Formats: sequence, C-alpha cells, structure tokens
Amino acid sequence: MYVPTHFAPADEDVQQLLDQHGAADLVTAGPEGLEATMLPFVHDRERGTLLGHLARNNDHWRRADGQQGLVIVRGPDSYVSPTWYASKAEHGRVVPTWNYVTAHVHGTVTVHDDVDWLADVVRRLTDLHEADRPAPWRVDDAPEKFFRGQLRAIVGVEVRIERVDAKFKLSQNRPAADIDGVVEGLRDVGDVRGADAVAAHRPVT
Repeated sequence: MYVPTHFAPADEDVQQLLDQHGAADLVTAGPEGLEATMLPFVHDRERGTLLGHLARNNDHWRRADGQQGLVIVRGPDSYVSPTWYASKAEHGRVVPTWNYVTAHVHGTVTVHDDVDWLADVVRRLTDLHEADRPAPWRVDDAPEKFFRGQLRAIVGVEVRIERVDAKFKLSQNRPAADIDGVVEGLRDVGDVRGADAVAAHRPVT
C-alpha cells in the first residue's frame, strides 16, 4: 500500500480501527484465482488475530484454510468537494479527492469447525455490535437448541495477523483553513463520521 508520511496512522489508531470496524473483505488466492467474502470480524488484540465465520455452504473456506489471506478493513470514507476549500477562492488550484481510512491485514487463514470455538466468536461478535444499543440482544435471548442449530450452518475463520498496512487519508496534507472547510462541508451533507474523522486527525500545529 502506498502511504505518504502525512497519511501514516499511529499504531494505536490502527488498533482502534481493527477493534471498531464493521464488516471486512477476506481475500485469498485459490485454484481459480482470487476469491473474496465480506464478513464481520472481531479483533483479538491479545492473540493478534481476526476472528469471524462464513456460511458452511460458502466453499471459500475450504480453499482458504492454511493459505495466506488479506483482510481489507475500512473506516469512514467520503467524497471531498474542492468547493469546501478556502484555497479555491485564493487561487483556484484545487481538485476533488476522496478521504478514507483503511487497513490491509495480511496473515495465515485457519478454519475452525468446533462448536465451542464458534459459539465464543458469535457471542463476541454479537456483544461488540450490540454494545451501544439501548436494549442489546444477547445470544442467550435465543433458544439454546436453535442457537446450536445455527452454529452447524457456519464455520469459523481465524486470520493470524502477520502484517498490517494502514492509511488514514483525512485531508492532513491541506492547509488548516481547507481542513476546516472539509469538516464543515461533510457536516453539511450529513457525513458526521467523515467529519469527525477529519477533525480527529488534523495535524497538530
């Protein structure tokens, strides 16, 4: 991944992205070429892994087991209009761009077909994504027999993290007045996540 210095995130920012991302793309190379499946992962910091699951009927897991994988994790991304830049009025030498947050996680894929392993991952995924809800749904809200039946329809996927390439392109290369304009412009179009990301990563002067 090409990462100019001003778009290189701090290690903790990358860890937080892995902790808080939504679904990600698992990409592997098989006999017929590249394969990709989007699925949610939970980041296990202590073990240095990403944990998730695929539908048993998705044959991707059969070809991915033991292979090198790439997990493409995304944060907020936003179109940036040059009309938001103060520089436009000063000299007009501005063009549109795209802001984004992403991490490419490289590692070996291991498939798990153990019910207890799967149950743990499903609980962790559920707790992660239900945490901010007023009345979070819990796995134990479902009948035990039903839950166990659902587990038989999936297989677990573990990616042991061997390398992470990350890029937080959030207007850090623009003058302060342009960054202000981007934050305001994104808020005006309702892109609160994008605006907050730009504001949070503006260079310290």
